[in-house]
Formats: sequence, structure tokens, C-alpha cells
Amino acid sequence: MSYAAAGVDIEAYERVLERVKPLIAATQGKEVAVGVGPFAGLYALPGGGHLAASTDGVGTKIKVAIATGNHRVIGSDIVNHCVNDIATARARPLFFLDYFATGKLEPDVFAQLIEGMTSACGEAGCALLGGETAEMPGVYALGDYDLAGFIVGMVEAGSRREPIKAGDLLVGLPSTGLHTNGYSLARKVFANVPLSGVLADELMAPHVSYLGDLAGIRWKGAAHITGGGILGNLPRCLPDGIAARLDRAAWTVPPIFDLIRERGRVADDEMYATFNMGLGMILVVAREAVPPGALVVGQVVRQTGPERVMIS
Repeated sequence: MSYAAAGVDIEAYERVLERVKPLIAATQGKEVAVGVGPFAGLYALPGGGHLAASTDGVGTKIKVAIATGNHRVIGSDIVNHCVNDIATARARPLFFLDYFATGKLEPDVFAQLIEGMTSACGEAGCALLGGETAEMPGVYALGDYDLAGFIVGMVEAGSRREPIKAGDLLVGLPSTGLHTNGYSLARKVFANVPLSGVLADELMAPHVSYLGDLAGIRWKGAAHITGGGILGNLPRCLPDGIAARLDRAAWTVPPIFDLIRERGRVADDEMYATFNMGLGMILVVAREAVPPGALVVGQVVRQTGPERVMIS
């Protein structure tokens, strides 16, 4: 099995994104410090600070939520996903907005989602500023819905990072499971398995926020491991000419990933290009700045071939 065979073709998306990037760039003036590519866009403010912005969804984890009746987790997931994205730019969350669309509004489902979002916003110190609730019968089947989030944060003036160089270490922050990515493949693997008990708990494990962790480590770069897995996301925080070498024995992969790989006969490369494999965030840290007890999972090296991430 593969992610593309399950209906999600990341390579096709990347090709079409390259095609439309000139259109996007044409809208951006000198105030746009960082555009499409990193985990958050940066917009320069008078005085030297930047606004950091990101938008995302929770994918087909929603189908698991519908099957299990656990919608509150989805609400917290969407906030934490967006918070993590702008945290990679050293941004402090300011406010969050949501877009909720469904075939017919079910008050209990909507209330659970709002409970999850407000709880996560409270923990992140940002305001749930507003949103849009759309009923669209004929577009969504009854019982189905989608949820997207939009976040804006503040990068203070004078915030700077040390340059990443060969010899820096990679510190992993553990995930609770799939977080919010790879569910189309996971659902295909478990298509004939009842979503209950331990399996339901594993698949509905929350997407955690790393805001507090990032505040306690002096890091140079941060990769939020979401769609595209480790192979697709770790290079997004590395400069040209730099690659990453990961030591697979350095961390414990949660059992849910081994189950997906074995039951679906998914190749190792496909697993690392789809899932976080137990690392929800990977930080680039100077050797002398690694905190005691940190999970060191690899190091930064000079790029000598086409691969940006090597796992051994």
C-alpha cells in the first residue's frame, strides 16, 4: 500500500504547487519576508516585527472522529497543528479562526469542536477570534463535515536564529501517534477493522502542542512533521547544501506505526514519507545547547547527494 494508492498524491501536489508559485509570488510585495514553502508565512511590520500566519486542516481523521463520536479531539487538533506551524518561526500565537462546513449542522458535534478549540486556544494563550459555519447540503453528506484553521502570531523585532551548520544535532520531540496526517492510508489499512477499543484510542490520540517545549530549548531550526512525513518536512528547515542523518535506533517508534506497516505491507520509505513515525517535531540544536535528557535522533551533515534526509 502507499499514500498515493489511498488517494493522496503528495508528489502531484508538489508539482502543481511549483506551477502556480509564480502566480502567488506576483501578489506579494516587499512586506512579505517569507512566502510559500516554510511552515508559516511572515509579513513584515513597521518597527521590525513580523506577523506569522498559517492555515491547515485535520484531514480524514475527521472520518475516524465521526465513527467514534469523539469530536472534541478534532477541535484541539486543528488549533495545535496551526500553533506548531507558526512556532517554527518563533511566533507567539495571537488569534485563531476556524472554518466549519457540513451537510447539516449537528449541535452536539459543533459544540464538541468548539470545546476542543477553546481549550487549546486557552493553553496556547491565543484568542478564538471568530470563524465561519457553513451548511452545504449536496456538497457534504449528512453526518460529514470538514474543519480548517487559520492562525496569526507575532515574531518580535530582533528575533534572530543562529545559522545551521554541519555538526549540529537533531533533537526529536515525541508525538502521541499519527497526530493529523496519514489517515487516508491508515483508514485504508484498517478498512475492515472495527474502530473501537485500543485501535480507536490510538487513532484518536491528540495532536499535541510543542509551544512550551520550543520555549525551553535554544534551537536553530524546527520542522513540524506533518503531511509528507519526516522525509518531506525535515528539509524545510534546512538551508541549501545541508542534509540530515537520522539514527533510527535513537527513538522508539510507537506500535501503531508498526501495525500499519505490517498490516498494510507498507514500505519503510513510504512510512517515513507519510507519517511522523513518533517524532512530532524535530529541532536543529547546536551541540553545546542540547539540554540534558534531550532525545538526540541524529545530526546535520553536508549534502553530498540528492537525498536531504538519510535514515540508518
